[in-house]
Amino acid sequence: MPEIKQGLNLGDLLKYEAPNLYSRDRVTVAEGQVLTLGTVLGEVTASGELTALDPAAEDGSEVAVGVLLQAIDASTGARSDGLIAARHAILADHALTWPAAITPAEQAAAIAQLKARGLLIRQGV
Repeated sequence: MPEIKQGLNLGDLLKYEAPNLYSRDRVTVAEGQVLTLGTVLGEVTASGELTALDPAAEDGSEVAVGVLLQAIDASTGARSDGLIAARHAILADHALTWPAAITPAEQAAAIAQLKARGLLIRQGV
């Protein structure tokens, strides 16, 4: 019998959030991306759209602003139904999706930026 592997779900990522959906925001995800649950996001200043964090960018998307709470396919156009953890939440580090080439220093800076927004990244939860 073939082995069955289950992907991550919201319970693997989100360990605590404030009541009444206070921790969540609906956002627009920029066109041209297919993002997974747990993707760390940055905001393009000019458009206000969110995109996968890019520490090398200079358009605002180099600053971590939230974490995606659902997979989303914006490959054919911007999607206005993105859902993120934006504030006052605890997230599991093993469930986050980081850019492939991120350095440890850039990752630490992004974690600090998330912490400043009230998003705590915890190990082993």
